[in-house]
Amino acid sequence: MTGRAPRIPPQGARAPGPTIAAHVKTIGVRRTAWGTSGRAVQVVTNHFEAKIPEGIIHHYDGEPIVSILSDLSLMWLINSTALSIVILPDDKNLPAKLNLDIIKALQESNPTTFTPKAVYDGRKNLFAIRALPLKNGDKEEFRVMLKSEGAPQAPPSKKKEPKEYRVRLSKVAQINPEVLLGFLQGRQSHDNAVLTAITALNVVIRMLPISQYPFNVRSFFTDKEKKDIGGGLILWRGYFQSIRPGGNRMWINIDISTGTMYKDGPLISLCLSHLGRSQPQELTQKGGFTERDRIKLQRFIAGIRIYTTHTQSQGQPARVIKKITPQGAAQLQFTTRDGGKPMLVAAYFRDVLRLNLEFPFLPCVEVGNGALIPLELCMVPAGQIMRKQVPPEKTRDVLQFSTQKPQDRLNSIKNGIDVFEYNRSEYLKSFGMQVKTQTPVMVPARVLQPPTLVYGKESKQRNIKPENGAWNMKDKKFFRPGPVKGWVMVVFERPQRFDKQTIDGCTRAMITAAAHVGIRMDPEPVIHFVMVSYANTQAPIRPQLVSAGNAWKAKHKDFPNLIVAVLPENAADVYTAIKHFGDCMTGVATQCMKSLKCGRGTSQYFANVCLKLNVKLGGVNCIPLAQDVPVLTDPSNPTIVFGADVIHPSPGSDGRPSFTALVGNVDSENSKFVAKCCMQESRVEMIQDLRTMARDILHMFQTYHTKVEMSKSPPKKVIFFRQDDGVSEGQFKTVLEEEVPRIKAAFGDVGLKDQLVPKLTVIVVGKRHHVRFFPTSKADSDNSGNCRAGTVVDREISHPTEFDFYLQSHAGLLGTSRPSHYNVLLDENNFTPDALQQLSFALCHVYARSTRSVSIPAPVYYADIVCSRAKNHFDPAGSIDFDANNTSERGTGIEAFKKHFKPLHPTAASTMYFS
Repeated sequence: MTGRAPRIPPQGARAPGPTIAAHVKTIGVRRTAWGTSGRAVQVVTNHFEAKIPEGIIHHYDGEPIVSILSDLSLMWLINSTALSIVILPDDKNLPAKLNLDIIKALQESNPTTFTPKAVYDGRKNLFAIRALPLKNGDKEEFRVMLKSEGAPQAPPSKKKEPKEYRVRLSKVAQINPEVLLGFLQGRQSHDNAVLTAITALNVVIRMLPISQYPFNVRSFFTDKEKKDIGGGLILWRGYFQSIRPGGNRMWINIDISTGTMYKDGPLISLCLSHLGRSQPQELTQKGGFTERDRIKLQRFIAGIRIYTTHTQSQGQPARVIKKITPQGAAQLQFTTRDGGKPMLVAAYFRDVLRLNLEFPFLPCVEVGNGALIPLELCMVPAGQIMRKQVPPEKTRDVLQFSTQKPQDRLNSIKNGIDVFEYNRSEYLKSFGMQVKTQTPVMVPARVLQPPTLVYGKESKQRNIKPENGAWNMKDKKFFRPGPVKGWVMVVFERPQRFDKQTIDGCTRAMITAAAHVGIRMDPEPVIHFVMVSYANTQAPIRPQLVSAGNAWKAKHKDFPNLIVAVLPENAADVYTAIKHFGDCMTGVATQCMKSLKCGRGTSQYFANVCLKLNVKLGGVNCIPLAQDVPVLTDPSNPTIVFGADVIHPSPGSDGRPSFTALVGNVDSENSKFVAKCCMQESRVEMIQDLRTMARDILHMFQTYHTKVEMSKSPPKKVIFFRQDDGVSEGQFKTVLEEEVPRIKAAFGDVGLKDQLVPKLTVIVVGKRHHVRFFPTSKADSDNSGNCRAGTVVDREISHPTEFDFYLQSHAGLLGTSRPSHYNVLLDENNFTPDALQQLSFALCHVYARSTRSVSIPAPVYYADIVCSRAKNHFDPAGSIDFDANNTSERGTGIEAFKKHFKPLHPTAASTMYFS
């Protein structure tokens, strides 16, 4: 291990924070202390110490100029800062790999200027350890000959002429790494000079691996460990690296990652694999290849680089697929350049190129320059990263490949050091960087005590202390059971699969499980069968639900307040229709169960169903003991905890909006939450309707306190947890400038002005990072080999000047647990580190859907769920199409989405319908 972890002061003692100069500016809250609560332990983390270079680093940009091409049909431009290349007229950036090849050729052809070699990020920035001897002072224009990507065996007479580029470099600035030392020691603000220095060091450590392997933003991938998961996809093991400041040192954070690659080889094989077919004839209309299949396949293969078997020996470069044609080569015509005569593609290859196609009825692909190429002549080179969303049916395969037990993951990280070649990299040597690769660092940590949880008065043991992030509900009643005034079971499964005996067993098991936790259910619900075939789950769902409800109403006068639905496999459309009916149209609680699970469900299965069911009915499962979290449960200082999230459309889903969610508690125990969901322009990061959403929840909080808790005390504290999806560290300032004023405006909207204005704390929490912790002994690990739930780290690898911490609040199940990272941006409540860490940990225990602590505070977790359920606000029978591969609207623009967005029914809005 790297050194020995510093000692943590005794619990309860104040641990003064780092010394930070008065002139140093921070974006978030300045760190004044470290936490001391909990049992002190030591953990290993996937960080390796890096030595800061001593020499001046020189930063260069590029200017837009036109390159010289042998083919005048295209124009290539050098653009942006260091080197960004744009193709006209399409105005699209070239791949970073091509940019890197241009700069590599530039340096190899000009050794006098570029010795030692500079490093380049593939887009904008070039850094050199010495001032480049440019002819015009700080500027010079270079001509670069870049050879074709064609096959090396091509004869010289057949190879395509190299392209010639002109690259103009201009010096931007000098970077003194001394600013990093000042930042680490609290003498320097986290300004542009520090950010650029960190960027430069990241480019230095990335330069060698990205010149050898396929890569994305921070990871690169090798084929030493791979797995074919079908569907035309292959997984490659990869490695992540990033240099970051922490404590008083610079660290390199190293982790394993997974790259999803297109399957290499014949394009026909890839297409068949993606569609789950085996014979080339199945890619024709006669073989069952429909227009829907073609669109699905086109979305999958668009953007793939291919070589053609009939031109590869001539040194032709790779081509990029744009689309796949509806017709086969034997039916598809094009117009020849000489004479403008129509000609069939198959005939052209037969008569002009002397190639008889084996499968002339298969479609063609259209590539970037408009050329049409038969499928059978296309080859897919290895190592192409798929940058689209992984198909849902392949998610399990990706998780299985990427999941590793803690010790296995740590060993993989250590083995990855050899792949990075830090000690042999010419770039690290020339820049004077060194990485201590012997062992990852050991840091001090603490294991917090979980809150005691309180259940109903009729429980045999009302209070329980979680152990290792979990607890058992045996002999416990819910703190406040929700009322079931009437219920029906609607079965969407075939009677052969879900017969009367199965139904009777299912209803008995559910009634029994509900009784065990204090929920009373009528022993004779209405059972309603719906004949929905597997081939057509688009049958009208709403009338069936109304019919079932009316059958109960005919006997009991009132419409039931619970609908339990039994669904077959792959019934997503039915699920959406049921949720829209309950959440938006009637306010009836709905609980869906898969037939395979509930038909042979155990008592544990139905106990888990009851956890979700109770809060949908307005009940409360359990609450934290007031003495354990006084900050949250002090009745004289009511506290609202908000959780907020934004979800964006998947790549390629043009025209679809982003959805936002805000969740907040209405009770004093911080266990009963309500939610608001809105939509906004696609991929806008900040929540635009936050003022309205916060106002509505604040109003519901005041109403609940007045009418239910009989209290007139206004909220004194507001804690706003913001999920980090879409909010990077560079956008923390934007959160403070845009979202905080919206929250404060909402205070005034509900009359909280002057002396009544609550104090606000803003925390960004998330898991979009690669920090991992590994226990140093069995005594400090859980059954999965992970660190124990409640492990908190706020030293050594935390921000040098700002208040942040890592909290692993959940017990491990599979693989290596990921701690959540908390960044405190605003704290008008002046919480101590111990208070904020303890309340965050406590909130991870009030997640109603399980008897385990979760990885982030419950309101943030709920906000994520509300965002993912946003499509339930749209009528499935309406004009909005939320198909996974087509998120367009049979209308135009975001206004159409807003028009069809249905708000929650008032009854559902007052419950945890999203559980």
